[in-house]
Amino acid sequence: MMRTLFLQAPSFDGFDGGAGARYQMRREVRSFWYPTWLAQPAALVEGSKLIDAPPHRLTFEDVAPEALDRDLVVLHTSTPSFASDVRTVETLKTRKPSLKIGMIGAKVAVEPEASLKASTGIDFVARNEFDFTIKEIAEGRDLAAVAGLSWRKADGTIVHNKDRAIIETMDDLPFVTPVYKRDLVIENYFGGYLKHPYISFYTGRGCKSRCTFCLWPQTIGGHRYRTRSVGHVIEELSWAQKAFPQVKEFFFDDDTLTDNLPRVEALAREIGKLGIVWSCNAKANVPRATLKVMKDNGLRLLLVGYESGNQQILHNIKKGMRVDVAKRFTKDCHALGIVIHGTFILGLPGETKETIEETIRFAAEINPHTIQISLAAPYPGTFLYNQALANGWFTDETPQLLSGLGTQTAAISYPHLSHTEIFQSVEDFYRRFYFRTPKIASIVSEMVRSPEMMKRRLREGIEFFRFLRDREVAL
Repeated sequence: MMRTLFLQAPSFDGFDGGAGARYQMRREVRSFWYPTWLAQPAALVEGSKLIDAPPHRLTFEDVAPEALDRDLVVLHTSTPSFASDVRTVETLKTRKPSLKIGMIGAKVAVEPEASLKASTGIDFVARNEFDFTIKEIAEGRDLAAVAGLSWRKADGTIVHNKDRAIIETMDDLPFVTPVYKRDLVIENYFGGYLKHPYISFYTGRGCKSRCTFCLWPQTIGGHRYRTRSVGHVIEELSWAQKAFPQVKEFFFDDDTLTDNLPRVEALAREIGKLGIVWSCNAKANVPRATLKVMKDNGLRLLLVGYESGNQQILHNIKKGMRVDVAKRFTKDCHALGIVIHGTFILGLPGETKETIEETIRFAAEINPHTIQISLAAPYPGTFLYNQALANGWFTDETPQLLSGLGTQTAAISYPHLSHTEIFQSVEDFYRRFYFRTPKIASIVSEMVRSPEMMKRRLREGIEFFRFLRDREVAL
């Protein structure tokens, strides 16, 4: 077995390499998501090590000694961080030419040839679902025999091996939480809407929804929701509960845990026996009966992608959601005491000044506890990217998803709505949602009841206003 390092390299200060691969930004409030996509293959490779540099505030010089002491380095990369990751690769190669370096992630999965051509320092990229691809490389197999791999021969020729079949039996994958325990400081992972410290991992992959902007299902996970057995998930939760007694919440990072209602109810009932607090991603159409089962068995929060309050935009992005259903769902959550972190996207196809206004009013009406507002991000490999390319919506020939400061940029522009107007609408949205008297009163009440929450919200407030200042600089 090759001595292998799995690496999320340093990039923009505060940039979340895991979630940032999807949401293309430093967060409004500094937060970091677990590097599960690296931890999963790391769990398959005996003797490996995982370094997640951004949340641990590690520089290249901090990481280099460990990398140079290995035979194989596997970097997770993304469209926003790719240029920075290439610099990391080339510096490592300069210091140790014999080091074998490969990349994983949606960026290289959909652009394997271009990624390899970007730097001769990249020896290979793993396409699509890459867990066992990396395991076979670490075992020292001939690269020509490894399915799902694109690689560079000694003469520089680029070879694309046959595709690898997706994993059908998800229980074949080992737990990721022992890798967290071994290699990560979990207190460095936090989010504005989750209890701290928290832990997140997946109970399944894939999403049956067809949202045109969503990265993972269109590039790696697919549109069929493949799940671990309830028993397998509970076994990992039980292990993690003992290994991390300080954890206050578990988050299931499946694209949509509620895609399978009978399974999520069965899972919830078993989680309830453990007595833990948990949260998950959900679509805004879960019936009240299922919500009640989840809430009665420890559910605290749902992360819900509303995206827009305009029905035509939801149709345009193939969300498969009705505004009236989302309103009823949210009302049910409020009644049951389920907290909601709502996410919205501005600049999607069909957006106008009027639809932005409609979405802001919609958010205020349904009133989730917290919100996140992103700009439409046309990642390569998505329907939205091809649509923007075909219609000439990109603001320049090589669209950038991040500014030099690491804040998101508006990559799409329309004849009737400029990228500047879309960019500025994010700040307007945040201010109008959070600076309402009832919302301010709610936040103050929350702080008064808990000194810990007061300290946290004050820190987050400082970071939020710094985020707004950086956006002004980026503009």
